Amino acid sequence: MDNTIIIVDDDPDFLEILKEKLIRIGFTNVRTEVDSLKAASLFERGEIFDVALIDMTMPDMDGIQLLELIKNTSPGTECVMVTAVNDARVAVDCLKKGAYDYLLKPIAREDLVLSIHRALERKRLLDILDVKKKASLPKLIYADTFKPIITQSHKMLRILKEAELHARSDVPILITGESGTGKELLAQAIHCTSPRSKFKFTPVNMASLTGSLFESEFFGHTKGAFTGAENGRAGFLEHTNQGTLFLDEIGNLPLELQGKLLRVLQDGEYMKLGSSSQQTADVRFITATNEDLDKLMSRGMFRKDLYYRIRCGWLHLPPLRERKEDIPLLAKKFFQEYGGTSINQYIEEEAICQLLDYDYPGNIRELKSIIQSAVNLAQGKPISSNFLPDHLKKNKVISSSASPSENSSVAPLALIEKNHILDIYNKTGQNKSRTAKLLGIGLNTLRRKLKSYGVE
Repeated sequence: MDNTIIIVDDDPDFLEILKEKLIRIGFTNVRTEVDSLKAASLFERGEIFDVALIDMTMPDMDGIQLLELIKNTSPGTECVMVTAVNDARVAVDCLKKGAYDYLLKPIAREDLVLSIHRALERKRLLDILDVKKKASLPKLIYADTFKPIITQSHKMLRILKEAELHARSDVPILITGESGTGKELLAQAIHCTSPRSKFKFTPVNMASLTGSLFESEFFGHTKGAFTGAENGRAGFLEHTNQGTLFLDEIGNLPLELQGKLLRVLQDGEYMKLGSSSQQTADVRFITATNEDLDKLMSRGMFRKDLYYRIRCGWLHLPPLRERKEDIPLLAKKFFQEYGGTSINQYIEEEAICQLLDYDYPGNIRELKSIIQSAVNLAQGKPISSNFLPDHLKKNKVISSSASPSENSSVAPLALIEKNHILDIYNKTGQNKSRTAKLLGIGLNTLRRKLKSYGVE
């Protein structure tokens, strides 16, 4: 675990003992400081620590004073006070001043583990609330692991930051969203950001598991467990031990199998088919669904206890129609992916406008198939609207032979394009470079269009 922890105590021997305990627990980024004034200066210089373990009685600056300084300079640091004196009044005073916990020397290993993990969990939840409240966009610490998710949507960037914060813990995560929004891609990014990244990521389609097949595939079986089972087999749990198990389409899991899954989630225990001995699995669970689990629960089709167990962290991916600023970026990515690299091949402006005007019931997956088809049809030529599916051409300009009543119900494409360009231009604070990038057009083209609209 790469969480940053600082221990401040004027007893060097105690510092070494506590540091050794934390390293054995799994924390590798532990700093010790025997001088409370030096520790204070670290925080004043802007150094960041997730947790601070602070001795109460130190010369120069005591624990209470250091606690107050830390909460003023680094409010995101969770502070755990350490003392040899069991005084309830002092403990209450520490908690009032912002300390998370109060531990007595000598500190038992189990008390230390519990306190640190709870402090980190509290910090994670507060950080997630902070992401939702802040007007400014959050920055990803592990941007490389989220790089496969192409986005410049503010809504999506906040979701990715929440996912990054969840990734550092071990809580089960539920990812919801329409089909084709990229739920498995997000689950993979969470796994790659987590401390389990060196171990396996196993995706499982839960809709395909029924009856005895569920137990055999999920739990595994011993030799001779059933007819034809000549050899034993490791199930998903054993195969993914210490890694991440991604359970896709969890809403489609039959009710009779949900209880079997719940047992594993609660206790980490299971039995192979043909065996009478319990086994344990150290697995992080990420689930996903495009179903409305609230409706399924109200109909008695999904267990409430399972729902609350899998939804310790919840991430909802918006449909593509709610993040249209990503369409040009995604189109470019898929265009290059399917061989659109010729210097003479590009996506024409009119085609981009039509892509932007469509609602994508199949979301990113549908956009990808549209671009793949267009690249194949264009055969090295620029991608024009002629190579897009007919249902994307609904807003083409109606011919002059159409009746006035027909024309009045459909806006001309030129007007739709103008309104869309001006809308994006205003949303970017009239930043021409950013607008051109969002629209996927050249800066000179944008300037020419804005001039034609009377905008300089």
